[in-house]
Amino acid sequence: MIHLKNIHPVTDFTRKTKQYIQRLKKTGDPEVLTVNGQAEIVVQSAGAYQKLLEQAELAETLAGIKRGLADADRGDVRPAREFFRELAAKHGIKLK
Repeated sequence: MIHLKNIHPVTDFTRKTKQYIQRLKKTGDPEVLTVNGQAEIVVQSAGAYQKLLEQAELAETLAGIKRGLADADRGDVRPAREFFRELAAKHGIKLK
């Protein structure tokens, strides 16, 4: 969530870039930069951005697991051996 205290004009960011970078690194909070009073861009530290990417990846993984469990609950599955046989045949791979 973006707090009102973290919304600033881009001109202020341009004039005080070093201070902004220090604050972004310290807090890890994103800040919104405005142009003519309208939100235009969000800036954040590289560390905070990496954390956000990791959280998004985890959320996608969990969603995939939930879909798989729902498929299993519905019985919409097939044996792994059958899948691997079809995959191998499709790609010309000989299985033992």
